[in-house]
Amino acid sequence: MKHSKYRKLGKFGAEVAPVGIGAMSFTNFYGPCNDSQANDILTAALDMDLKHIDTSNVYGAGKSEERIGEFLSKQGNLANDLFNIATKAAIYTDPETGKRGFNNRGEYLEKELDKSLKRLGVDYVDLFYVHRRDHNIEIEEVTNSLSNLVKKGKTKSIGFSEIAPSSLRRASKIHHIAAIQSEYSLSTRAPEMGLLQACNELGTALVAFSPVGRTLLTDRPLTYDFAQSLDFTKVNPRFNKPNYDHNISITDKFRNYAQDLGVASATLSIAWLLSKGDHIIPIPGTRSVEHLKELIAAIQFDMTDEIKNEIENILPLGWAYGDRYSAAQWIGPERY
Repeated sequence: MKHSKYRKLGKFGAEVAPVGIGAMSFTNFYGPCNDSQANDILTAALDMDLKHIDTSNVYGAGKSEERIGEFLSKQGNLANDLFNIATKAAIYTDPETGKRGFNNRGEYLEKELDKSLKRLGVDYVDLFYVHRRDHNIEIEEVTNSLSNLVKKGKTKSIGFSEIAPSSLRRASKIHHIAAIQSEYSLSTRAPEMGLLQACNELGTALVAFSPVGRTLLTDRPLTYDFAQSLDFTKVNPRFNKPNYDHNISITDKFRNYAQDLGVASATLSIAWLLSKGDHIIPIPGTRSVEHLKELIAAIQFDMTDEIKNEIENILPLGWAYGDRYSAAQWIGPERY
């Protein structure tokens, strides 16, 4: 499947389909995932020409990278060329206290990237992100460290996850930042307060994670009971009562509108996001090939001004009940 319009991973990066795949779903983050499911998604991704795969060293403590690596190991000499892989490092858990921390030291990032390359079974990645900022180290110093990894051939380009527009501008003076990863969807629109604009100005891709609102913007949102069984959502304000009930009630109207248009809610969610700028690359995660088809159907969806206006009427800016993170989950991402 060839796509009519590709998007670039930064000024000098690869051209990829407008939608990538978030491989956190290859772990048990939103529900159980096994090797077979991950293999099916990766196989389907190749069939659909979805080459941008996003993972991290901490997703399932390396399990996501291992599953991608196992798939690639069966592809022979093509392993390095099948996907444009992005991975991340910087988040760690202190073995003594069990507390989460961040390390942006150059030696640490390189050591973690080396481990990721081994798990993935590749010589380099297309994109390497700092997963969270360590504010004890100036971003200029971190960017210098990342640029050294480019020089060494371990990554083709560099990026940051969850940083402010001001940090992006500072980093960009040291080295081109190919991509910024941020949560962006109809339910989380903070990037419109400057990050979207800064990325466009600097030729940086805005890679949007959780683009279907952690299932709230799909036809099958997490049930309250199931959300309470997952480590992330059980403490997330949007999935706790009474916010959960309000959010389901509001998004039911969106689901009904998508049905009226004859498309899945996930399709409409991603199509809206794609319409916000040609530098936006959503990376939804899924454990189902059928759901993956719904997600990429957004690429061909004809988003008109009339449909956009109706979506804005149903889900106006700031509609969601509850913050996108709990107090503990907010440790790391930069507010702006």
